[in-house]
Amino acid sequence: MSLGAGAIAIVDYGMGNLRSVQKALEKMGRAAVVTADPDVIAEAPAIVLPGVGAFALAMDNLRRFGQLDALLHAVDAGRPLLGICLGMQLLFEESEETVGYRGPGGSLPKGLGLLPGRVRRFPPGEKVPQMGWNRLNILRPQPLFGGVEQGAYVYFLHSYYVEPASSEIVAAAAEYGIPFAAAVQRGSIFGIQFHPEKSSAVGLRILDNFGRLAAREGAPAC
Repeated sequence: MSLGAGAIAIVDYGMGNLRSVQKALEKMGRAAVVTADPDVIAEAPAIVLPGVGAFALAMDNLRRFGQLDALLHAVDAGRPLLGICLGMQLLFEESEETVGYRGPGGSLPKGLGLLPGRVRRFPPGEKVPQMGWNRLNILRPQPLFGGVEQGAYVYFLHSYYVEPASSEIVAAAAEYGIPFAAAVQRGSIFGIQFHPEKSSAVGLRILDNFGRLAAREGAPAC
């Protein structure tokens, strides 16, 4: 199986609402294929890594399905990668979420390590998961936010948040008891904590902007 120019591979590692992401991309006229094939992932023009569930189990599945090296190969080649929700968290070094983790006592499950930082649980006293609409504070221009207004609302569903080691990679923030990174970017690596496929017109615009990157088109100005 091969993907055409500008087509997007949505990684199927057994976790996440893959079809809804695919349908949202297709609604914007973007070709997208759900695939578990490491060879297709490795050579895809662009990749979406979605996810809903536990961090350690997701990493186990990526290894078990042979997709881990494929993802790293694609990133090394400079192809755009978009992590959504759990997929964004997997981009980082480690997570405080230990559900399903069988590593040495006191250790934390390791992520892809593509971005520096740790995934943390919201502080005690906050109702988790955060579920519903929240406001984006866009901190710096980046291709995904072309045409997205400051203060736009997007849909979140998560109990953990990312604490990047460098503020320079934080593209947008939101607040839920504490401020947290809602979107990150470094080079061709993008992550969004919210669900674009559930975020109405704003989410569709963000996915379309990622499709523009896949097709090597210019994104609209912020």
